[in-house]
Order: sequence, then C-alpha cells, then structure tokens
Amino acid sequence: MAIEVNGKTLETDEEGYLVNLNDWVPEVAEIMAKEDGLELTPEHWDIINFLREYYEEYQIAPAVRVLTKAVGKKLGKEKGNSKYLYALFPYGPGKQACRFAGLPKPTGCI
Repeated sequence: MAIEVNGKTLETDEEGYLVNLNDWVPEVAEIMAKEDGLELTPEHWDIINFLREYYEEYQIAPAVRVLTKAVGKKLGKEKGNSKYLYALFPYGPGKQACRFAGLPKPTGCI
C-alpha cells in the first residue's frame, strides 16, 4: 500500500501506517485525515505534534492511557481526557493520531 504526497509515493503497511517514519511531512497527516473524512484543526495538530515529540523522546508510540495522561500534563486537563481525544480522533486517539503523525502503531492497540 502507499499514499501520494507532494508527487512522491510513500509506502504504508496494510493498516495505513508509514513504513519509513522519515518520510513524514505535515501533508501526510492532511491526506490521511481527508481519507478518514476529517478536517485537521489546530487542536488536531496539538496532539499530532505532541505525539511526534513524545516519540522522539521515548522512541515509542504511547497507548491511549499513557497518551491521555501525558497530554493532560503538557496541554492541560481539559485536553488530557479520553472524551476530548476521541472527539478529535474518532477511530481511536492512539491508532488514528499516531498514523496521522507518521508513527508506528502504538503498543497495546489491536
């Protein structure tokens, strides 16, 4: 599988995650969101950028529970809860947000 971004073909796995994390550019998130029927807002980008920073620091994509807690610490309690995150990423804040951020599928996600 693959997606077309800025005239380049980027390889994805069978679930739509980028095979090469270094291929990620913001347009990847825009294209994936459009495919999922979402329009990315600044709130989406807060979480996507947070995930990319988290991955850079810990070399792992966080599971939802860890993500929720970490977002709450950094961005505030009103954003660090499942209801808020699922409103932004209805297919699952761990799976969908990590895919948009160009990260591997989080551990513990089915």
